[in-house]
Order: sequence, then C-alpha cells, then structure tokens
Amino acid sequence: MLRRAWKPIIGATVLVAPPAYIYYRYTVSDKNSTFSLNVREKGPDGKATMVKHSFPLLSSAVVDQRINELATFTSQPPSEGLVWKHTTAQLSSNDPIEDAHARAVITTNTSSSEPARNLLFYAVMDGHAGFHTSRLLSHVLIPAVMLELGLFSGQGDAASTKSSILDILKYPFSYSSLPRSDAPQIGQVEKVSRAIQRAFYNVDFEIVNGPLRVLAANVGKLDKTDVPDLSQHPMGEASMLPALSGSCALMALLDPSKQDLYVACTGDSRAVAGIWEENEDGTGKWRVEVLTEDQTGRNPNEIKRIRSEHPASEAEDVISRGRILGGLEPSRAFGDARYKWPREVQELLYKAFFAGTGRNMRSTPSASKTPPYVTATPVITHRKLSLPNPGSTQPESSSSLKFLVLATDGLWDELSSEEVVALVGGHLSGLKGTIPKPSLQTLVPTATGSPTVEGKEHTRRSAYQGSWAFVDDNVSAHLIRNAFGGGDEGELRRILSIPAPHSRRWRDDITVTVIWWEEAQGSRTKAKL
Repeated sequence: MLRRAWKPIIGATVLVAPPAYIYYRYTVSDKNSTFSLNVREKGPDGKATMVKHSFPLLSSAVVDQRINELATFTSQPPSEGLVWKHTTAQLSSNDPIEDAHARAVITTNTSSSEPARNLLFYAVMDGHAGFHTSRLLSHVLIPAVMLELGLFSGQGDAASTKSSILDILKYPFSYSSLPRSDAPQIGQVEKVSRAIQRAFYNVDFEIVNGPLRVLAANVGKLDKTDVPDLSQHPMGEASMLPALSGSCALMALLDPSKQDLYVACTGDSRAVAGIWEENEDGTGKWRVEVLTEDQTGRNPNEIKRIRSEHPASEAEDVISRGRILGGLEPSRAFGDARYKWPREVQELLYKAFFAGTGRNMRSTPSASKTPPYVTATPVITHRKLSLPNPGSTQPESSSSLKFLVLATDGLWDELSSEEVVALVGGHLSGLKGTIPKPSLQTLVPTATGSPTVEGKEHTRRSAYQGSWAFVDDNVSAHLIRNAFGGGDEGELRRILSIPAPHSRRWRDDITVTVIWWEEAQGSRTKAKL
C-alpha cells in the first residue's frame, strides 16, 4: 500500500547545478583551496574587532567523513512482529562537542496481569556553557526514568524520602516537591507522565545540590564562620561543573505493546513525527506532527509561566531580549545553577571551590532576586503509535505514525519541521540523487498537522534556492548534510570548513536521532519503509 505511493520517486535521480549566489557569500581562492571570513577577535586593548582571516577549504571527501564519522545505525531483534531501527549522527561546532545522546531497550518483568514487553528509550542532550551537564545526563537520565517507572509499577505511587542538605547549611534554597498522587482514578498515561517528570526533577535536584552536599560534609569540621577551602577536594570540580554548565534534554519512550509514545522535553530541542496518510488509490502524503514546543524566552507559553512564578515587579526582567534574565535562551534546563542558586549561595560556593585557583565563576545575573528562574521539569506529550498487529486480518489504518525525529536545536536552526519530515520520508522511500528544493514537495508531499511553536529567531537558508542531496546511507547524517548545503557542494564545504571557535557564529552542534519500524519477515505484510 504505502510502497505504491512512493513508486514514482524510488530510485529517482535529479541532478542540478548549485545556484551561483553561494559563491559570493565568501571570498574564495580555489587555486589555494582557502577562503576568507570576517571573524571577531579581541585586540591588544581587549576590545573585539572584526578581522579577515583565511582558512583551509576542506575537500568533499573530508566533509563526507566529518558528516558520517559519528553516525551509527542500530536494528533491534524482531519483537511482536516488528523490527525497530534507529540512526544517530552528530556534528560538532564547539570543541569539544557539547551535545550528547543515549538510548536503552528494557524488557519488563512478566507479571500476573501482563506478559513481558520491550520499552525503547531514546534521548538527545543539548549542552551549553560546556559539556559537563549533557555528558552526565547521557549516563543517568534514562536510568532515573526507569527507576521511577519501577517505583510506581512495583511499589505503588508512594513518595520517596529525600533528606535536605540545606538544613545543615541554613541557606534559603530549595525546590518544592513534585506532586504525587495515589488516586485510583489516575490512568496509566498520567502515571507514566508523572514518573518521567519526577525523574527529570530528581536528576536536576542532585546536579544542582551536588556542590552543597560536598560543602555540607566539610563545613562541620571547621568553625561556623570559616569557609572551607575545597579547591583540591576530589569532588570539587566533579560536582561544580555539571551544576554551573547546563543542558536541555529531549527523551522519547516507546511502548510498542501498549501502542504508546511519550515525549519529554526540557529546553529547546524538538521532536517531530512523520505520519503517513494514505488515500484510497494508494497515493498519500506525510503529515508533520510536532510533538514539542521550543521552550525559550520567546515562547508565549513559557513567558506566561515564568512571569506567573515571580513577583509582578520582576515582569520586565525575568524575560529580557527573549532570554531568561537577559542571558539564558532556554527557559527549561538541567544545571544552570546561576539561575537557580540564591546570590549568597553562589558567593559561598565560589569561595569554597574556586577562590585562589584562578578559575572564574560567572557572576550572578544582576536581575536575580527570587530564584529559581529555570526548571528542568519537562513537558510531556503522549501519542498513540497505530502500529500494525501481525496476527490481525483487519486492514491497517490509513493514517499512522511511521517515524520520529529527535534533534537538538542546531538542526532546527537550519531546517523547518516540514523540511525534515520530507527529507526523512524521501530517504526512507529510496529517493536518490540531487533534488532541486522546489521539487521536493512534489516528490514527497507533506501537510502540516500541529504547527511548530518557534522559540528562536531564525535566519534559515532559502527553501527555494539550491538543492537537497540524497547521498548518505545514514538518514541522520542525511539531515545534517542538508542542514548545511545539501546538494550545493561549495556551500557545504565552506560552512563545515570554519573551525572552532569561529564556527559557532555560523552553526551550532547538532545531534539527530531518527527512529522507525519495519515489519519482520513472515509478518502479515512486508516492511513499509
């Protein structure tokens, strides 16, 4: 059925020359394989000025290697007649990359009420002010969610106890506990959603309070008026750096047996689903279903929420220039403790861990009066998967979710949700070659389902000039290539040739995970993708 709709484009190859305009955006010397850019540098007087620099122009082969060097593909063994597949690819702008990712497949225990089933977890993390928080989350976030899911399924929904380290320090910083409910009328979807929220909250609680735990364990050894010197403490940097750095996190939990999809978003990464809508004649189009909102100071929903949490006198300061207190762009994040700790706590921790070491700790935002201003509590979205039942003789639904894209904001800075769904849909259908941008909508028709709530000001490349390239086997790498030039090789080479730290003005770190399913051999029908 679905394959019939794609027959006209499978194996299609359309070759076009890149438009001339891209050759004039930079000063290029093809003879020496260099190009020039105006970059910002500090002069001898400490003031930043724009200076023209020449950089080596990477070859097409090196560019291909960079796009694919961190690309992976995994296929899970068949389960319930389905084979789950996913790709992940990364491209750095910062050195080292500040993004991270994680995945896990967990088989539940058999119980008297239901058989064992597989749960699939996928997550991408978008770090900022360093990689410390994102890398930590890649190791602990999914296990924390598993722990919370085990708590309510095996031991009821009773609250876990948490001792307060701040009772020792006597500082006025704490989070209020996330609500739990033992009400029998709460459904499974609500329970799972609350468990995920608690897990995100608990992880951030530990990250932000880690340095305070270390300080609390040492403050009693000295006179009350003294601040201990913990600059050489083995847990000093290990606790401070993840708290001071920050990271967004986007996690998907797929429960194929129950046909459930949960997406948890903290920050401005985005999840988008491709939903195939088939007509009676076998043709069809992709509906673009955006599953998250970009959580920044430009999102009206986030602006309203944050202002409601602080005195009216701070209304003009909590969001300034689209940023939290005029500084941080995402309105939800792990770490970023300078937006969560009171001013006096920050001063105390600086003295204990950094004084005399030469390491700088960023100053407290001047408008900070009633922290915390940033939360790690995610917004949860639930959708049904509409997966086929291999043992059923009933016809499939004409509308079903076929793939899911999770990506950090570096991708969405360059591509729209509609473009990403069309690029993935075309890739999975077998489209090959170089496609003029205006032709993609004809070859891979899309329709907007839920619109994107943009949280950033974008300066995306034109959707009508240039071309898309279908040349990568890995669909995540395919999206990264097309984010920075696609079939316009000159544009792609120059953008990827800009070295760190200058590259950050032109592009961000990108991490992309694409998840899809195929029906196993011997099932009712052959694979659809």
